[in-house]
Amino acid sequence: MSALICGSLAFDTITTFPGRFAEQILPEQVHILNVSFLVPTLRREFGGCAGNIAYTLRQLGGEPLVMAAVGSDGQDYLARLKTWGASTEFVRVESDTYTAQAIIITDTDNNQITAFHPGAMQSAHLTAVPAGRGDIRVGIVAPDGRDAMLQHAEQFAAAKIPFVFDPGQGLPMFNGEELNRFVGQATWVAVNDYEGRMLCERTGKTLESLSKSHLRGVIVTLGAQGCELWQQGQRTLVPGVTAEQVLDPTGCGDAFRGALLFGLERGWDLERCVTLGNRIGALKIACRGGQNHVIDRGVLGL
Repeated sequence: MSALICGSLAFDTITTFPGRFAEQILPEQVHILNVSFLVPTLRREFGGCAGNIAYTLRQLGGEPLVMAAVGSDGQDYLARLKTWGASTEFVRVESDTYTAQAIIITDTDNNQITAFHPGAMQSAHLTAVPAGRGDIRVGIVAPDGRDAMLQHAEQFAAAKIPFVFDPGQGLPMFNGEELNRFVGQATWVAVNDYEGRMLCERTGKTLESLSKSHLRGVIVTLGAQGCELWQQGQRTLVPGVTAEQVLDPTGCGDAFRGALLFGLERGWDLERCVTLGNRIGALKIACRGGQNHVIDRGVLGL
């Protein structure tokens, strides 16, 4: 069985600032903000939420179907997906634009500043979630073009395919009414703690009340502290896993979601799914980039 992953494919330019943003940004001067960060290191990586999630899912032994859009410079990415054995049948190629690009600066506290150019991602809505495909067990609506996220959620619901709503950095694009509609269509919601607070503020609901709805679970990742799992109004703290090294947080949330989908594909209970997600997130943060960690399924007991 497969998981349909709707989200972005992007190239990440990743840099490291050997200092703290908090020491360079003066709160009383943010109205005239003008800062420059010297970044001695620079790497270009394959990224984007859909690509990162699919990478981890495939490493675990899952069957990712990627639904996304790339530009005229995206052939290397398509070739990369194929080397994993991931299907590219739902990846759209737009010849008149670039693949989405993210420029990421990380400081010594693992805070990040990101500039994002959407490029071909803005055409992702032109590919629809297929109805009547019996091989798709679960899906995810991850950060993508605004229209794509809205339409793919509606299409998942219409096709009766259970899916995770993962708004991520795309959450600010939507108002309370739209977010309530997403939640109403979804089967699970996955956010980090900051996104969780914003989701509650915009919808006028609490995590507890959201979890008392039709949702099978609300998952709030807390970084090294693990994650909160809300089910039917009950909160469970699933402890984090200590990483061997803390090198790069880029893609940790996506790695977690790849593990989440792996468990959901197999009908695991949600606590078991997020426990695996915590282990994979700790493994990923010890590697640079969103798609370079290696998963030993034997060590994980899979």
